[in-house]
Formats: sequence, structure tokens, C-alpha cells
Amino acid sequence: MPKGVATNIPDDGLTTAQRRNRPLLMVHTGDNKGKSTAAFGLGLRGWNQGWNVAVFQFVKSAKWKVGEETAYLALGRVHEETGQGGPVQWHKMGDGWSWSRRKGEDEDHAQVARDGWEEIKRRMLAEEHDLYILDEFAYPVKWGWIDAAEVAAFLRDRPGHQHVVITGRNVAPQIIEVADLVTEMTKIKHPMDAGQKGQRGIEW
Repeated sequence: MPKGVATNIPDDGLTTAQRRNRPLLMVHTGDNKGKSTAAFGLGLRGWNQGWNVAVFQFVKSAKWKVGEETAYLALGRVHEETGQGGPVQWHKMGDGWSWSRRKGEDEDHAQVARDGWEEIKRRMLAEEHDLYILDEFAYPVKWGWIDAAEVAAFLRDRPGHQHVVITGRNVAPQIIEVADLVTEMTKIKHPMDAGQKGQRGIEW
């Protein structure tokens, strides 16, 4: 794909504009860092285009903070106050998903993950957002909490013009098969190889 030129033009009856503006299912996987970073960078570009952006972080602890969360919520406030960019939502599995759990309630992580996926499906059927960032979503699928084949079929057949990006190691083959874009972050070097732990501004 040199200089952004497609190497293959399918005989699908679509115009160049129609083909260019198809909704995409994107996957960032692999062993090295950068998967979520790439997804959040995509979200920034979407926000600049006025897209309605929703992040769903499939993490176990509500205490896990990343710098992008603060920045995204600030951009959401910018949109509310000035109209610039687009609306932003950020949801975290460790919070118990505000629509299904009460704070302080004991959490079954598998059930909480399923609650999150059900809410994502509801929103996609209602075409609520332009971009869904399913951060670390590969893990609850890998662990069997959410069925890979069902996820792949639903995302393949989702209605409207809704972009989706999934991050995490070992993304299920069924999802890889239906994805439009798959990037693998291959580790060549990592600071941890030299005994260096994560640091502020780099990892969070």
C-alpha cells in the first residue's frame, strides 16, 4: 500500500468514495506495548472529526488509571462547552459498569465483562456511537467469559456506520478473520528486558 494507494481494487460494484467510507473493524494485538496507545490515537483523530467516541476498558480494577482517560474526559468537556470535536464517554469494567452494578458490590469479573459486552451490543444496535474502543477486550474473550464466535458474528453484521477497534494480546482467530485491519505489535526490544519497570508518561 505505497503512499496510501490500494494495491487491489475489488470488483464489488462500489465507488471509490463508498469503499473508502466503509465502517472498519480494527484489531491491535501482539506481545509488545503500543496496542492501546494506537487505539487511543485513533480516537483522538475521530474526536477531531466530530465523532461520538466511546471507550470500554475491560480491566479488573477501577483503580487502574491511564493518562488517556483524563485527556479524553477533558476533550469531552471541551465538546460540551464549545462544540469543538465530538462527545466522549469512558467506561471501565472495574467500576462495575455504571448501568448494571452498584459501587461496593462484590464483583464476578466474568459476569461484569458479559454485562459490558451486552451493553456494547445494545449501543451498536441503537447506533449510538461512531467509534467504539474495546480496550483489552481480547482477554475476556480468551478466558472464555465472552464467546468469540458470537462476538465475531455480531461485529461483522453490526448496523450502520460504526467503527470498532479491539486491543489485547491473543485476539481470537474468529475476530481476526472478520476484521478489516489487523496490526501485530512485535517485540524487538523493551525496557523491561533490561530490568526497567514502567514509568509515568510512558506506561500510564
